[in-house]
Amino acid sequence: MSDLAVQNRESEQEVMPSFDFLLERETERNTLLAEHRAWLKEIKRERPLPKTHYRVAVYIRYFNQTRYEDYLSAHKKQFLDTLALCPNWMFVGFYVDEGSTAPNMESAPEWSRLLQDCYEEKIDLIITQKASNISKKLSELSFCTRLLAALPNPVGVYFVSEDIYTLASYYQEDLHDPYFLPDPGWKILPDDEPRREMLHD
Repeated sequence: MSDLAVQNRESEQEVMPSFDFLLERETERNTLLAEHRAWLKEIKRERPLPKTHYRVAVYIRYFNQTRYEDYLSAHKKQFLDTLALCPNWMFVGFYVDEGSTAPNMESAPEWSRLLQDCYEEKIDLIITQKASNISKKLSELSFCTRLLAALPNPVGVYFVSEDIYTLASYYQEDLHDPYFLPDPGWKILPDDEPRREMLHD
C-alpha cells in the first residue's frame, strides 16, 4: 500500500464519523409528532361539561406507590380538588380496587359495586384515570361502556389519560360496534365478512 493511502486512512481514523442520519430521522419523527399533536388539537373534543348536573363516581385502581407516604389519600385529594371546580357535579364516592396490573372484572369487586350503583341510577358519570384501570380485556371494557350507555339513564365514562368520553356525540354510532374502543393490536382483514385478528410480533 502506498504511503499516501496509508496517510489518508490514518487521517480518516482521527475524525469522528457523522451520525447525522440518526438526527435526521429523529427530526423527521419529531416533526411528524408535532404535526399530529397540532391536528389532534384542531379536533373538537367532547368532555363532560361542568354546567351539566352529574352524579359523579371516581374509580381508582390502586397499588402502592412511593411518591407519597400515603399515595391513595393524595390521589383522592387531587380528584376532590378538581371536582370542587365543578359545583354542579355531585360527588357520589370513590370506588377503589387494588392491583398493579389491569384486572379481570370478576376480580374487581369495587368495579362490580360501581356497575350495580349505575344500574340503580345512582350515578351519571364515572371518571377514571385510564382505560386499563377497568379491564385488560378490550372486549370486556367495550361491553361495559356500551351497557352503561344503553341504560335508561345513560352513564358515561371519562378516561382522563386517553381523553375519551364514552357519551360524546361522535361515539353514538360506534356504541353499536362490538369493538367500541380502539386498540392498536387489532386489524380488519379484507374478506367478505370483516373480522378482527390479533397482531403478533
